[in-house]
Amino acid sequence: MNQQDHTKPDHPIAVRNAPGDSAIVVVCEHASAHIPARFADLGLAPEVRQSHAVWDPGALAVAEGLAERLGATLVAATVSRLVYDCNRPPDAPDAMPARSEVIRVPGNEGLSDAERAERAHRYYTPFRETLREVLAGKPAPILVTMHSFTPIYHGQTRAVQIGILHDTDTRLADALLEAAEGTTALQVARNEPYGPEHGVTHTLRDQALPQGHPNVMIEIRNDLLTTPEDQDKIAELLAGWLRVACARIGESPCTA
Repeated sequence: MNQQDHTKPDHPIAVRNAPGDSAIVVVCEHASAHIPARFADLGLAPEVRQSHAVWDPGALAVAEGLAERLGATLVAATVSRLVYDCNRPPDAPDAMPARSEVIRVPGNEGLSDAERAERAHRYYTPFRETLREVLAGKPAPILVTMHSFTPIYHGQTRAVQIGILHDTDTRLADALLEAAEGTTALQVARNEPYGPEHGVTHTLRDQALPQGHPNVMIEIRNDLLTTPEDQDKIAELLAGWLRVACARIGESPCTA
């Protein structure tokens, strides 16, 4: 895919296949484990810096696979969600969390209002504005955000393997769940392992609901994404569901 390259190593956003023929815009807010040098690894131990606390393992590869299969534009964050979580507004405590599950984040402890505002300005605002521009460039955009989640959270095993998440607009989620029926042995569930009550649908609320764009958030359990072959398999599965789902709601995913 074509990619817009930026000169700053900590530029907060990458846009690939910007002209994409598809109406779909795939977003991956937690695509990267990169922590810019200015943050001194946020005080995290080396073994933590590739964990699910820092990013969504495998999510970017699936997002890329979807974009390739559907001719979609991909918008991805290029810094860790612990530096700034682009799926949270600046006033959310977990936009720059001091703790992620059981992991302490020393570099986020005791941040002043000015430090929080500076990070929001450097990372969140460009991400938000660029995504808005990409969506505005599509006559009838369809927003799909891609995430992965850990199989064990706070010591509890999660049975769900694929989560189809929505906020108040259920059109695309309903159609995706219908499309998934009978096509996989994987456990697929609505608004699991999270739902809008946990604040995870911020991008949908900010970028799609006010404009009436069809939208959905997809969560994949990350033990299904451990190899490139696994990631490709999931991307193929989801692309098929999205084609069927978009047709069911009267939208075409493959034409702008």
